[in-house]
Amino acid sequence: QLPADLSKMHLPDPPQPQGTHVPSSHSGCSIASDSGSSSLSDIYQATESEMGDVDLTGLPEAPVDSEDEEEEEDEDIDRTSDPLLGRDVVRECLEKEPADKTDDDIEQLLEFMHQLPAFANMTMSVRRELCSVMIFEVVEQAGAIILEDGQELDSWYVILNGTVEISYPDGKSESLCMGNSFGITPSLDKQYMSGVVRTKVDDCQFVCIAQQDYWRILNHVEKNTHKVEEEGEIVMVKEHRELDRSGTRKGHIVIKATPERLIMHLIEEHSIVDPTYIEDFLLTYRTFLTSPLEVGNKLLEWFTVDSLRDKVTRVVLLWVNNHFNDFEGDPAMTRFLEEFEKNLEDSKMKGHLRLLNIACAAKAKWRQITLQKPSRDSPLFFSLLGGSDKGFGIFVETVEMGSKAAEAGLKRGDQV
Repeated sequence: QLPADLSKMHLPDPPQPQGTHVPSSHSGCSIASDSGSSSLSDIYQATESEMGDVDLTGLPEAPVDSEDEEEEEDEDIDRTSDPLLGRDVVRECLEKEPADKTDDDIEQLLEFMHQLPAFANMTMSVRRELCSVMIFEVVEQAGAIILEDGQELDSWYVILNGTVEISYPDGKSESLCMGNSFGITPSLDKQYMSGVVRTKVDDCQFVCIAQQDYWRILNHVEKNTHKVEEEGEIVMVKEHRELDRSGTRKGHIVIKATPERLIMHLIEEHSIVDPTYIEDFLLTYRTFLTSPLEVGNKLLEWFTVDSLRDKVTRVVLLWVNNHFNDFEGDPAMTRFLEEFEKNLEDSKMKGHLRLLNIACAAKAKWRQITLQKPSRDSPLFFSLLGGSDKGFGIFVETVEMGSKAAEAGLKRGDQV
């Protein structure tokens, strides 16, 4: 059940004040990656910083914020958390004439409109085009007739606030609420209303899109999409997007594909408008794959191809850095990581191997394992490596499969 008014919708926060510093590791347009890391150097910096505490001695102490500044911050928090402010921002954008809407206005509308069912199955470019031509209308009184039976239709309507009722000629009626649509279909043919549309409550708000615009935008969606076919079946659909009106940042972004094709796209060239595909995939693959090994096995297979080796290594490093739980909690994935490590050693990729070791060490969690021996003389079922005489820490070198040590959770590579 949709909320009855705009104030209950999730609205975009108002623009942040200018001058806010955004850390480089979180910049960009990724909505998926935990860390936002997108290069080997980023991973190195992120993992190095997590290896140990930062020494802050010798740095000058800064004065504590004054009470006036604290009051200003409280006011900022109050303003950003006020849903009415978000609603006002959207309404201001809506009330502008289509020709006067700026890119920022369209982005605000896009953020709001994509939550409504009427726009749910449309591509991003179609929604953006519709937002640029929509007109805002308000009907103050309940019981007002919006469309008469038999009236020629010239617009597509989406309800933003309130409820309307459609009374059909056969006596049946239907109520439509926020996010629902009525009016024309995307065709230039003359269309007529079947039934009477009237408001059920006061202050009903709509956006309207003229028939000519609605038909043009929805019928030109095909030119914005590129379909990849294999053996007569569509395996991937890409949408052409422009991130700004200058035309400098444009390209195709994957919007749907078969699971196999999505995995394959990990090592293909990514568009300038889709730079975070790998991070997005690693965050979302759980929704369409039954096991991460489907990805892992493919990566091991591709590693044997010289031209793909660097791309495969980048995927694995991002995976370890952003989602180490996938490996730490799954014995099969731990074995995959060990095999991948061996492949790096055999290929003499020492720099990448070091990055992998740093990432694993930085992301691993502390665990306490209790292992009970039946007697002092019974074997441990695991072996250790290192110590002061070797010049490095004590690590678990091997663990016998199926042993009590393995059952307790002891793993090769654990540092004691």
